[in-house]
This record gives sequence, C-alpha cells and structure tokens, in this order.
Amino acid sequence: MTRAFRHALWNSSPIDPRYPVPDPMSLERWFDDVLAAASAGAEWALAELYRDLHPRILRYLRALEPSEAEDLASDVWLDVARGLARFEGDERAFRAWAFTIARRRLIDLRRRRGRRATFPAEPERLVEHGGQGDVEDEAMAGLATEAALARIAALPPDQAEVVLLRVLGGLRVGEVAEIMGKRPGTVRVLQHRALRRLARQVSRELVTE
Repeated sequence: MTRAFRHALWNSSPIDPRYPVPDPMSLERWFDDVLAAASAGAEWALAELYRDLHPRILRYLRALEPSEAEDLASDVWLDVARGLARFEGDERAFRAWAFTIARRRLIDLRRRRGRRATFPAEPERLVEHGGQGDVEDEAMAGLATEAALARIAALPPDQAEVVLLRVLGGLRVGEVAEIMGKRPGTVRVLQHRALRRLARQVSRELVTE
C-alpha cells in the first residue's frame, strides 16, 4: 500500500463507527479493513479506494484512448464497486484486478467501433506517478514525469501498455503478463524495447536542442 494511501486512510473522516481505524502498528491490515468496510457500503472506505485507484486508471486510459478516458474510467469504477463483495486478495491483487477491468473495457470499446471510421487524437499528458524495482524498474521511475508519460503514449501499443501498467499500476512483470495475456518473457522484451526506444528519442531531442 502506498504511503499516500496509508496517510489518507489514517486521516480520513468521518469514520464509520462500525469499522474502527486499526492500530497504526498494524499497517499490513489497512487494506483488508478498508476493503471490508467498502464491501459493506461504508462511504468513507469507498472514497478512499476511489481516491487511490481512480487517478491511476484514468491516466492509463488517457494514454491509450484520450477521447474516451473519462467515460471508460467511470465505467471501470462502477464495475469495481459492484464487484467488491466478490473480490478476494490483497492490495496488489486488487490493483491488478482493477487494471484488468480497465483493459477489458478498453478492448470492448475498440471492438464496438472496430468497423467504424475513427479519428486519431493527440494523447493527453499525464501527471506524475512513480515506479520501483530493479535496474529497468528504476529507469522507469524516470518516466513518471508529464513529458515522459506523453512519450509513452506514442510508443507501439503493446510497449506503451506494458510501461503504463508497470508505472501507473505499480504491477510486477508477472501481473502485467496475466492482464495482457502474454508470457512474462514477452513482457520483459516489450519493456526493454520500450525503454530503448524512449532513450533514443530523448537522446535525439537533446542533440537538437
């Protein structure tokens, strides 16, 4: 769970008396407590899940379908809220589940309009959000700026989606592979190619400045 999310939970108000705030020494229980409260309809808990999840989903969708992102993100949140009672898992599994719903919504949209003429739109820029991990993961942390996320949106679709899920979703390679229906090795290759392409692009921009 992110520090910002924990901070928001600790300071959220009002707190439903049926779901008391857990002891701060038991931070690993935060998500379970909030999820249980949200599943039971506690508005404060639903609001905390929304504040943590919705911006990530919206940025992901804006990069891939800027003209439809707001509507898609709203639909995703409704699907998440409806499915809370059936969800089982920890915070990381919850995030992966939510991004899976977002991707399915995106695929459904593209299928529906597949036979209609479409008009490309410039990807909207995204605000910063970080990532963490090994050497390539650390490189991706530098992609969390507004300009870098705009560059990601211009990558080949599979490469862009891998990097967006890793940066915005904070997901591991295996989780991204499951969401996209690809092998982990394929996801690693796509990530590596995306980072090389972005590095070349940045280098060209520095030369021309």
